[in-house]
Parts: sequence; structure tokens; C-alpha cells
Amino acid sequence: MAVIETGATPHAAHRDNHTHRDVNGGWLRPAVFGAMDGLVSNLALMTGVAGGAVSPQTVVITGLAGLAAGAFSMAAGEYTSVASQRELVEAELAVERHELRKHPQDEMAELAALYESRGVEAHLARQVAEQLSRDPEQALEIHAREELGIDPDDLPSPLVAAGSSFAAFALGALLPVLSYLLGAVSLLPAVLSALVGLFACGAVVARVTARTWWFSGLRQLVLGGSAAAVTYGLGALFGAAV
Repeated sequence: MAVIETGATPHAAHRDNHTHRDVNGGWLRPAVFGAMDGLVSNLALMTGVAGGAVSPQTVVITGLAGLAAGAFSMAAGEYTSVASQRELVEAELAVERHELRKHPQDEMAELAALYESRGVEAHLARQVAEQLSRDPEQALEIHAREELGIDPDDLPSPLVAAGSSFAAFALGALLPVLSYLLGAVSLLPAVLSALVGLFACGAVVARVTARTWWFSGLRQLVLGGSAAAVTYGLGALFGAAV
């Protein structure tokens, strides 16, 4: 068991050290997924085209087109997905609100039974349910948490998800193109910068998820590098055939 090294009182030590990351903010998943997808997909797209022995200008145009198309596609997909999820949750909340208004005693009994099933004594569970049910909004929040597993006050924002996804994808997809825009005429600098970016993204994600930075970085490096190698080989094969 870990011991907290601090001179604070036990209650203060627990308060200061027992904090959690924001897991429901609605921005982390699309941002991380967007950056990784931007790097991997645009790198793979560019290496596939470069494998067909085309000009550097063609590779740059391909990379920029992949950046624009992918960023807008990711943003639209995230917005639609999160908005649909939010609408579904709001519909379920409306059903629960209606039931609380129409059958308050039944809902209170249901809440008491839930606490009782978790080991609370029957009379105490009833008292807790009665007290929590005095405020309709509080009762709705409790039922939503217990029955639906959601927090009505912490629903993800479609705009936040779409915006973070768009920006992260564009940033990730720009990295393989950047070396060409700065004057490179071969694929190697683009691949190297993208692989470094993949490792760095994986390491940064590890800071949030508490995984080891080197494992997360190497995992992204291997996955992205493998995708680029496969598409380059396919590009070379198709280019020779055409």
C-alpha cells in the first residue's frame, strides 16, 4: 500500500492527493484520435503516392488534400456522433423526468430498492431515497447516475468534440507535409519527422493515461511506421504495374 509522504493532516492529505483526471470532458478522445489519425493516415497516403515514383509536387498536393479532406471529415463525424449521443441521453432524461413527475412514489421506491441491493439497510435506504427525492432536479440527477450511468450536468459538447478533432487532425496531418513545404524533395525527411511526431504523441498521451511514456510512444511509432511501409509497398507495386 502506498504511503502519502506529507506533513498535512490525514484529511487534508487525502483531499490534496486524491484527485482524478477529467474523463468526460468531451475533448480528449477526439483530440488524441484526431492527431494520431492525421499523422498515420496522411503519412500512409503520402508514402503510398510516393511509392508510385511521382513528382514531389504531386506528393505535396496529395498531402494537403488529405489534410483538408481528413480534418473536415473527422470534425463532421465527431459532431454528428457526439450530437446524436447527446440527443439520445436528453431523450432518456426526458423519459425519466416524466416518470418522476407522474409516479414519484414508484421512482422513490425504485431508488430505495437500488440502495438496498447495494447493502444499505431497508429502512435507511428508504430514508435516503425520501430525502434525495425532495428536490425534483436532484432526484433526476440521482436517477440518471444510478440508472443510466450519466451525469446530466457533464454531457460532452458536439462543438468541442468537432473543433478539437479538426484542429488535432490538421496538426497531425501537417507534419508529414511540412518538410516538403520547407524545401525537401524526397520522402525520407517527411517519414522521419512523422515517426518522431508519432512517438512524441504517444509519449504525451501517456502523461494523461498514466501509461509509461516509452511504451505508448513506441506503440504509436510501430503502428504508424507499419502503415506507411505497407502503403509505400502497395504504391510501388501499383506504380510499376501501371
